[in-house]
Amino acid sequence: MFSPEGPSLRELAVQALSSVERGYDLLAPKFDHTPFRTPDAVLDAVGSLLRRTGPYDAGLDLCCGTGAGAGVLAQVCRERVIGVDFSAGMLDVARKQAGPTGPPVSWVRADARALPFAPSFDLVVSFGAFGHFLPGELPWLFAQVRSVLRPGGAFAFPLVAPPRPGSPGYWTLLGFDTVMRVRNALWRPPFVMYYRAFRLGDVRRELTEAGFRVELHALPEFGRRPDGSPRVRLVMARLPEPPRSPR
Repeated sequence: MFSPEGPSLRELAVQALSSVERGYDLLAPKFDHTPFRTPDAVLDAVGSLLRRTGPYDAGLDLCCGTGAGAGVLAQVCRERVIGVDFSAGMLDVARKQAGPTGPPVSWVRADARALPFAPSFDLVVSFGAFGHFLPGELPWLFAQVRSVLRPGGAFAFPLVAPPRPGSPGYWTLLGFDTVMRVRNALWRPPFVMYYRAFRLGDVRRELTEAGFRVELHALPEFGRRPDGSPRVRLVMARLPEPPRSPR
């Protein structure tokens, strides 16, 4: 799972016994060499679809980590890109890796549940961060995203289909979530990271209640499951367009 440049077992153990913020500060220098970093294939597929749904002016990468999603935004946004994360260590790596081309990119340390921005973005993206939010936090999180989007703006993120019950992937995720729940019951501070808690049905409902119109786009690069459903979707949640002034 990890490349030779990735963290050692000892480093992972120390990170897992830390808070989420401190754990990612420690992991940041080696994060891009772990399976937790969104694969380039997913980033490329999302970027390809977003280029067809634009154009966009200003973009926000929510929970940006080391900046992979900001790189996608730099390809589809014309004016500016901001990456926001609460880990200072991840932001330090993102600053060092930022590409020299495209619109200006800046990095802001903040909690996604208390975004310090006006409604000035046309597009918000997020990659692989939702396991760090408990289901009860989604309404507030989605309300925060809505608060920084201009009318007609979009919130986009990829969502992988859950593994079938009884499959090796199913038992792997169930085992991981169980270990994390036991860890959090016995150790403080908690480390919230639950891969099975972010379900499409719940997400659609909460986005709709937050005022978004939800669209689902299959990412054909990843094929379909035996039942015909996409293996990976892009969830595109849009705000209503501003009313047109009468002529």
